[in-house]
Amino acid sequence: MSVFHLAYHVTDLTAAREFYGDLLGCAEGRSTETWVDFDFFGHQISLHLGTPFETTNTGKVGDHMVPMPHLGVVLDKPDWDTLAEKLQASGVEFVLPPTTRFAGEPGEQSTMFFRDPSGNPIEIKGFSRTSGIFAA
Repeated sequence: MSVFHLAYHVTDLTAAREFYGDLLGCAEGRSTETWVDFDFFGHQISLHLGTPFETTNTGKVGDHMVPMPHLGVVLDKPDWDTLAEKLQASGVEFVLPPTTRFAGEPGEQSTMFFRDPSGNPIEIKGFSRTSGIFAA
């Protein structure tokens, strides 16, 4: 399996460290005074000081319009459940609260959308069976 790398802007590195490191549990990697790397669930993200990219709520997910573009990751369902509980307990404001889509169908998944402190949208999906990730 390959590891992706994504670099994007945040407005505050301290807030990013608290959010990605403390709240999401992502290990911090290299950094300078203008950027910081995180292990984002096995992938590398690099957060650089700057103006975050523009997003619009144009992605239709069920009956909801969600922010596009957005960063996302797929977790095993037990890990997703743990993270969803942690985010709810911390008072994170959700764009789309933790929910299950396509129940009983191929590709059944749990999902949640939220934003980091700089407004960057994130989707976390949870699958009980990895075979469902690309199911049609």
